[in-house]
Amino acid sequence: MDVFLATGRLALRPFTDTESDLDLVVELDSDPEVMRYLTGGHPMTREEIRAESFERMLSGGFWATQLRATGAFLGWHCLSPVNDSPVNTADLGYRLRRSAWGKGFATEGALALVRKGFGELGYDRIIADTMSVNARSRRVLEKCGLSYVRTSFEDWPDPIAGAEQGDVEYALTREEWLERMERRERRERQ
Repeated sequence: MDVFLATGRLALRPFTDTESDLDLVVELDSDPEVMRYLTGGHPMTREEIRAESFERMLSGGFWATQLRATGAFLGWHCLSPVNDSPVNTADLGYRLRRSAWGKGFATEGALALVRKGFGELGYDRIIADTMSVNARSRRVLEKCGLSYVRTSFEDWPDPIAGAEQGDVEYALTREEWLERMERRERRERQ
């Protein structure tokens, strides 16, 4: 397995253009609870996933998230460049199977990507978006050091429950991250 990034419990590997990887994404996106804040719980068809989501995953910045101990597929994490940003910015995201929720996997993978993004990958800013009502996802972003920036309201053709409360943007800059790392190191030395 070609591992892009490993943590204590997780291995993030590139997606491959195989039916087995597509099957994993189709299974993930067919769970109404997983898709609740994305499609209102409506599963995407295999064809939609192949043409839209999966092609984007193969182009880079998306990694299949697996348990290191067993290789079990948990979902995915992403850190993909934002092309229309005035600074070197990446978009952070994740989607995990329901069986992986509440175990810290989303935070563990996202924190590792934040470290790699500001370190080896050289990003200046990392952003993330979620629905305002998605409290679990907002908590993961906060645990990763991202701070609330703004709420926006889109005119969605098929709004889902909670859309009236808007989408929230979170962000963290390299400078903020370096400051936090320095403070943490000082506390650990004391």
